[in-house]
Amino acid sequence: MEGMVAKGGNIVDYHGCDFFPERWFDGVFVIRTNNTSLYDRLSARGYTGKKLEDNIQCEIFETLLEEAQSSYKPEIVQELQNNTEDQLHSNINTIVEWIERWKEENI
Repeated sequence: MEGMVAKGGNIVDYHGCDFFPERWFDGVFVIRTNNTSLYDRLSARGYTGKKLEDNIQCEIFETLLEEAQSSYKPEIVQELQNNTEDQLHSNINTIVEWIERWKEENI
């Protein structure tokens, strides 16, 4: 991926970050949700057993948030709650606004 991200202006969507170099990112967004919503969403997608349990435990223990906070500068990591439709739209606006600011500063 090094060649693809070297020029900048990319969005990487992944469920982990500790193996991506810090130099690749200007912003990191960790999307969180409460366990009941997460359970319902994953069950609706057909997740069961260990896969469902692992995802719920990951959220309970804030695994991805802590991984992002320990892998990147604190000022680039943003935690966004995504429990409701309103929060979903707010998160989209937050990320789009961040991208627009980044473009103004970097392009």
